[in-house]
Amino acid sequence: MAQQTSPLTLIQHTGRWYFPLAFVARLPFAMMVVGVLTLVTEVHGSVALGGLASAAVGIGVVIAGPFIGDAVDKFGQRKVLVPVGLVNGLLLAAFPLVVFAGASTGIVLGLAALIGLSAPQAAAMSRSRVIAIIRDRLLPQQRQRTYSRAMSYESAADETAFVIGPFLVGIFASFLAPWAPVAIAAALSLVFVTAFALHPTARATSSEAEEAVERAPFTAVLRPRVMVLVGGTFAIGFFFGAVLTSLTADMEAQGEGSQAGLLYGMLGIGSAALALAAAALPERFSQRWRWLVFAAVMTAGSVAYATADSRSATVVALLVMGLGVGPALVTIFSLAGHRSPAGRSTTTMTMLASGLTLAQALASAITGAVAERVSVDVALVLPVAAAVLLVVLGGLNVAIERGERSSGAASAAGSGLGPVPVADDREPVLAGASVPGATTASDALTDGAGRS
Repeated sequence: MAQQTSPLTLIQHTGRWYFPLAFVARLPFAMMVVGVLTLVTEVHGSVALGGLASAAVGIGVVIAGPFIGDAVDKFGQRKVLVPVGLVNGLLLAAFPLVVFAGASTGIVLGLAALIGLSAPQAAAMSRSRVIAIIRDRLLPQQRQRTYSRAMSYESAADETAFVIGPFLVGIFASFLAPWAPVAIAAALSLVFVTAFALHPTARATSSEAEEAVERAPFTAVLRPRVMVLVGGTFAIGFFFGAVLTSLTADMEAQGEGSQAGLLYGMLGIGSAALALAAAALPERFSQRWRWLVFAAVMTAGSVAYATADSRSATVVALLVMGLGVGPALVTIFSLAGHRSPAGRSTTTMTMLASGLTLAQALASAITGAVAERVSVDVALVLPVAAAVLLVVLGGLNVAIERGERSSGAASAAGSGLGPVPVADDREPVLAGASVPGATTASDALTDGAGRS
């Protein structure tokens, strides 16, 4: 049952400690891929093997992600996230012991995959909570502006976590020990993910979980309008992994491999700032064009990165890439908030997050192998390929939107309603809230017409 609306702000509904807690709960997820990569590389002296271990984490995430998201949409976040977070923390704690014990490659890769299978995707669940609160508890006149700001913050928090995670891994590995980042991620998962799971905001999605009659079928998540967004986060994840691993290989060749995480932090300075500023962009600069523009900025920065001939040039290139990747991530997750099928917000957000993590891990494995078996210079070019893929997917997204608009106009004409506009990507549809059971903007139009 929908909650009663009130004039309170989003933060008044969540409580002032919710967002800091949700941010810290993201860190184990952001640290695990890089922590596994760093630990295995340091112990075994092989970037390729470290990349394979991090890829195993990503494969586990993408296999389990949709199932965890579906379970959350059915049973609520608390019943799923508490056991998942505890199991993940214990597996992370065991990983350094297994690696240092000289376990076989198969055991190391298998345990890495289990870490991915149990990964607590706090970012996806936080977005679902925020969307549900905005949709069900805020006044209608508050929703659009709050939604835009909230999605900008959530993406900036993701971007910051994905940068701070490797940064912390670099610091802990450099000043403590190679096992420290994974051990600290284990502690964060056990304590903060559990606290996040038990926070009162978890009830915000419970009504959606209880009202199964309004939940769209899982196949609705597999429609092109959603899967193109999963492709977009996959491209960004590949970009992250290719940049980090190629940078690690480059620094390793200079005898400073543990410093790569610190240098990688340069990517996040402009990225987090621009992600937060995305809420201030004018509405006429629509989401579909933001995707293309910021993907082009990423491409230009990655070309500069691949051709940099000094440390300062590399830093500048990383800063430029950050100017594109932050707003691009905001854009794609904002579109996901609009396009999530009814009752499938957590499933949708989890699939996007899974695509991001899988791609980051696969990129780590591929880039590590290229750096070790071909050359570091070739590895430095792989972020360009990821950025170009994001541009191509942005063009595909434009084509999908135009196709939906055409089909929506045709449906309206056939029903005798005349030219009725289809909701575009600037309107806060908020996961099918406008028309319960509708799974796309054109479905909402048709469903609404049928009931009028």
